[in-house]
Amino acid sequence: MNRLSRILVELALEEDLREVGDLTSLHFVDPEHRSVGKIMSRENAVVSGGGVAAMVCNAVDDALCFRMIAQDGDSVEKGDLVAEISGPTRSLLTAERTVLNFMQRLSGVATSTRAYVDQIRHTKAVLLDTRKTTPGFRELEKAAVVHGGATNHRFGLYDAVMVKDNHLAANLSPVDLGERVTELRARMPDLKIEVEADRLDQVESFLQIPGIDVILLDNMSNEELRKAVAMRDDAGVRTRLEASGGVNLSTIAGIAETGVDFISVGALTHSVRSIDLGLDLAEA
Repeated sequence: MNRLSRILVELALEEDLREVGDLTSLHFVDPEHRSVGKIMSRENAVVSGGGVAAMVCNAVDDALCFRMIAQDGDSVEKGDLVAEISGPTRSLLTAERTVLNFMQRLSGVATSTRAYVDQIRHTKAVLLDTRKTTPGFRELEKAAVVHGGATNHRFGLYDAVMVKDNHLAANLSPVDLGERVTELRARMPDLKIEVEADRLDQVESFLQIPGIDVILLDNMSNEELRKAVAMRDDAGVRTRLEASGGVNLSTIAGIAETGVDFISVGALTHSVRSIDLGLDLAEA
């Protein structure tokens, strides 16, 4: 886990504890009592969040021991044991809700992702996430996407170029896209360069520009996607094609069958439902 995830754990605990701590556990739980907390899944799901849950436990009390039973990426059924926390009961109860909050959210992302992946297994299309993540949660949510079986798109504005219509519109004079791509490729040869197209004539034009790695086909119909794939194949170039916009579980299979290389879905992270997990306490 990187620095941002550690800060996120600190913030989550601070909003729960402030400078006072867990008043209920401090006043109503014997300080010598020890327990085992069993985290159970109350529905079928794909598990994610083990790493950050362990970080929470360690931040609350290094005497707590967090152990995954089902590993991140595993499928579990209703009633299955997912993880255990053992140690001082006071500390365990203090960590409980924050642990569950992280794991429920991230397992929701992984479970939703797996449902999308299952719809396109019969094709060669690769499912991608987007930057439409919960602020501060990006590393964790993108890890959950991988646990669900998909692939990460760029992590931020810093690790790839994606030229959209707004970028080109924000210039006083027209941009020579080919010239800019050539300059950028010369300076940063390993940088991924992607451009957005919402019309087939743009696709045709972009296919003629060396150095573009991916063309994003924005909100195109399946027929337009098939034509774009045919254009690319006829041009004999290695440019990859990514479909995006309006993708859901009922449409993704048809989109994948057009022959596009990638399908990006913002709903993997921005529209998921948390998985119902619960912690049952047993005396150690």
